[in-house]
Amino acid sequence: MKSLPESFVKLVESLEKLPSIGKKSAMRLAYFLAFEDKFSALQIAHNIEHCMQELRICEECFGISKEPVCEICSNAMRNNGELCILTSPKDIFLLEESGEFHGKYFVITSLEALNLKLLENKIIKDKVTEVIFALSPSLKSDSLMLYLEDKLSHLDLQFTKIAQGVPTGVSLENIDQLSIIRALQSRVKI
Repeated sequence: MKSLPESFVKLVESLEKLPSIGKKSAMRLAYFLAFEDKFSALQIAHNIEHCMQELRICEECFGISKEPVCEICSNAMRNNGELCILTSPKDIFLLEESGEFHGKYFVITSLEALNLKLLENKIIKDKVTEVIFALSPSLKSDSLMLYLEDKLSHLDLQFTKIAQGVPTGVSLENIDQLSIIRALQSRVKI
């Protein structure tokens, strides 16, 4: 890209750092933003800056928040005894969008970053009776579930995990072996 202006090359390189954006997509986006829709480019830049200045991590659940404690953690109506464990703050958005979960959340990005005492305090404060693991299927996730079940066993909790297996609308030939095994093991009566 030696013949391209340096500022354009830097924009392409910046866009390439985004998840799932390759060189060709970055080039198309850079061209669109720089030449075809400058207003959108400025609006995107403003929104990124605004988010960076305004958003933070919730002190109680480690989700994304505007305030020190997020709206979900501060909502007394969400104290239904359910606590959902996730590994990414963005997963909260997915569950909230479904409208099916009405409890509270706790994000554990890694075992090293886990503050077990803070988790215990949240469980006690929110009168949690069920811990629901909403984790991607992996050995690491299984290890985390077993570890927490062991460390929290003195709190008399029910531990569950979200169902795993064959997604709706996907052909069996496109499913990995682990998902097929889990689907067979978790089969339900019709």
